[in-house]
Amino acid sequence: MKKSHLIILSIMAILVIFIASTLVSPILIVCEDMEEDGSIDMAATLSVAGFEWIYPGSSFNSQGQTLHNVHIDNPQDPYGAARDIMSYTYHFTPHMVVSLSSEGAQAIFGGNIVDDIRANDGYFGYEGNGNVQGSMSRGDAIDTAMSQNMPNLLQIPIQILLGKITFHFV
Repeated sequence: MKKSHLIILSIMAILVIFIASTLVSPILIVCEDMEEDGSIDMAATLSVAGFEWIYPGSSFNSQGQTLHNVHIDNPQDPYGAARDIMSYTYHFTPHMVVSLSSEGAQAIFGGNIVDDIRANDGYFGYEGNGNVQGSMSRGDAIDTAMSQNMPNLLQIPIQILLGKITFHFV
């Protein structure tokens, strides 16, 4: 019985640290595609104000290296480099980066989540108002795909244990 109390207390401590860290600075959440050399395809910040989608190709450091290619440009410390990119482009420094693999995203949102995002992004090109337009917004494509695929929240702790969701303190 004591082990179960320890596990519950550990989970609660992690949640308190997670919430407290969003008060200090936003958390950077990245979705990595291991088929593309670990490139970051999607990113968002999580703060007390909510989610804000970030396009990795438009986020860069003073040398012009993008968040999309952070694993290629900085293989020794990709998450430290991601912190520096966020500081340079968005003028805040995240203290935690949460990395989600494509497999983890598929387990949580369903096997077709990545295809749905690409379809909404590339084919429909949603804009902020939700109307189908010619220009694309990755955040709107993600929001649309996530609303079409109800998340399986029970998969989150499983994916953490499997290493598909990882936490990096930077």
